[in-house]
Amino acid sequence: MLRLQDKVAIVTGGGRGIGKVSAKRFAQEGAKIALVDFDVALGRAAADELVDLTEVIFLEVDVSQRNQARQMVQEVVDHFGRVDVLLNNAGVLRDAQLLKMSEADFDVVISVNLKGAFNCGQAVAEFMVEQGQGRIINVSSVVGLYGNFGQTNYVASKAGIVGMTKVWARELGRKGITVNAVAPGFIDTEMVRSIPGTLVEEMVKKVPLRRMGTPEEVANVYVFLASDEASYVNGTVISVDGGVVT
Repeated sequence: MLRLQDKVAIVTGGGRGIGKVSAKRFAQEGAKIALVDFDVALGRAAADELVDLTEVIFLEVDVSQRNQARQMVQEVVDHFGRVDVLLNNAGVLRDAQLLKMSEADFDVVISVNLKGAFNCGQAVAEFMVEQGQGRIINVSSVVGLYGNFGQTNYVASKAGIVGMTKVWARELGRKGITVNAVAPGFIDTEMVRSIPGTLVEEMVKKVPLRRMGTPEEVANVYVFLASDEASYVNGTVISVDGGVVT
């Protein structure tokens, strides 16, 4: 039996990387997909890859814009009739050391990664409360748990995701909605492949399993949290990092 049969799942940042793989895994488990991305070309291409698996729609959205996030959720409900799962995956990087980081780069990362998750989470929560059930999965990061050189903005956004998740779990749990976070570690994505090889080697040395993770390994955890198997998992942060944070 498919674990997400006929569930309606919103995947933000679904045009590439872990988001794209996660949307496919959700579809393989029977979910109908609303694939959301700011990049139209990537988003449409990713959605087109799912049409043979499930019913899918693509929505161009800047999640940092409150009105766009709310309109997106309304369009999903209008199209599918409900929304069961939100994967708050959209995120950006603008790395720099503290003394070199611009205000603009700080603001955009907080706006997309943290405020964007808030915008989408608040919008779907209204519908999920009416339904009496739902799953919200927020994407943090291993660096949100222990920090990282040159990532003041990114780490702040991902640490904020952890705190926000715990608040939502307390507020929404009594409404039948679970809220959890996942903190991926060093995952083999396009972004990581752009890093010089020597730096990647140093990253891998920090992992007890001595390898990077795959997007599929992260997506499998998202599937679990979205499914009925995780019905009593609420307010937790699951690290998918090969043991970096123990």
